[in-house]
Amino acid sequence: MQGAGRRRIYLMRHGHVDYFQAGMTDFDNVTLTPAGVEQARAAGEGLKSIKFDIALCSGLERTVETAGLVLAANDQAPILNVEPRLRELRGGTVEATSREEVAAHLAYSFEDAMAPGASFLPGGELFADAQERIAEAMVNIVTEGDWRTALIVAHEGVNRIALGWASGGGLATVSAFEQDLGCINILDLDITPNPAGDGLQVERVLIKALNVTAYDYVKRDLARTSLEHLFEIDFGGVRPARPVS
Repeated sequence: MQGAGRRRIYLMRHGHVDYFQAGMTDFDNVTLTPAGVEQARAAGEGLKSIKFDIALCSGLERTVETAGLVLAANDQAPILNVEPRLRELRGGTVEATSREEVAAHLAYSFEDAMAPGASFLPGGELFADAQERIAEAMVNIVTEGDWRTALIVAHEGVNRIALGWASGGGLATVSAFEQDLGCINILDLDITPNPAGDGLQVERVLIKALNVTAYDYVKRDLARTSLEHLFEIDFGGVRPARPVS
């Protein structure tokens, strides 16, 4: 059947952004910082020889920019399309008086994702709902069309859930999948005809590479988590205490 066989996804997280820049009121519109641009360009250099058949992003500006910079380095780049189901999880709200306190809340935001009714921060999107839309998007992407290699640029929470789906561990595994800024994951998927013979299905998923950072392959300068880098803080290698709700 057309489209069956092995397909590969290069799943990226967008580059560095500054959610605390002056005048920022809508995180959906945040753009890459100069550091984020360099991270995306490094990924583009690493992937410049890959022939992408399709390219998708969430549609949020930081993923559009990152994908555009990666594809700009590629001589055979496809048109970039938007998959809105890969938008970042809708966050809730927390009361905090400093970056450190906000980061301490976020440091635990994926810990209990599998718990009934768990949300991305208080009042945010339910993890179960996010998993449903992200898994649905991934299955649709990999079982539709006739392509072999795809670039997908999304977000930390989205990638963690997609990797949980790929590993078969679901939400119980998402807290373990660190996603550094501008990172690349590689998924190989075996696609076969479905039992009804009227479409395709995912037979298995292989995680070939995880959280590769082309700008720092051996993570020499990435001892901090991506969250700590985003907030420009350092907990001194010690995990922050879980805030009291």
